[in-house]
Amino acid sequence: MRNALAHSPLRLLTPRNHGHAAWAYTSSFGGGLVDGDHLSLDVDVAAGATALVASQGANRVYRSPRGCRTDVVARVEEGALLAWVPDPTVCFAEARYAQTLDVRLAPGASLVLADVITSGRSARGERWAFSRFESTLRVSVAGRPLVDERWLLDPRHGNLPERLGRFDALASVLLVGPALAEARASLSARLAALPMTARAGLVPSISPLGSDGVLLRAAAVSVETLLHTTHEWLSFLPGLLGDDPWARRV
Repeated sequence: MRNALAHSPLRLLTPRNHGHAAWAYTSSFGGGLVDGDHLSLDVDVAAGATALVASQGANRVYRSPRGCRTDVVARVEEGALLAWVPDPTVCFAEARYAQTLDVRLAPGASLVLADVITSGRSARGERWAFSRFESTLRVSVAGRPLVDERWLLDPRHGNLPERLGRFDALASVLLVGPALAEARASLSARLAALPMTARAGLVPSISPLGSDGVLLRAAAVSVETLLHTTHEWLSFLPGLLGDDPWARRV
């Protein structure tokens, strides 16, 4: 790790680990984003390096009439690997949140990206009760777009609890680049062999992105089920990092 600089409300923690990768955990003063907060994060992974960016806890977004947002730009050089695996985003009632993830891969670079959103504080009756959630994901390889998508969940387009039905969490997992070839093949085979089950607690899908990437998605009736599944999908990650980023998590 050469440089790590953050200004309030963002904090960066760079713990030591037993592997060869640089680890950085994001956090925020106050335990979440409040109305008007705007985080901008730039990440550079040098050629041949390996980096993990995660979070110290869930990305809580409090009631925010004016809105909060997070913008991330990551540049991953040739032969490098970036693992972007933060905890889920939890939007409280009447929260407005927008995020942009823009990852620029050089030829031969690799990316593991996981993005999870939950229904909110469902135990307090705040199920899909936020005012707006918007997520933009862009990934390019050698300047050529590989993924360019935008999610928008807005109750003005229809009642969110009704539209999302029994599901309480949604996930996207992206694996791109030569370092993930074996993991992509394994996951593709496993998901293709899953039986179709009516009213399943977890509904996964997998989409190939050319010959060098896959995009996995899942909807689950519980956050715990979805997190267990995404961690299982990413069980190869400790081997690439030389240490397990989830081993010391409760």
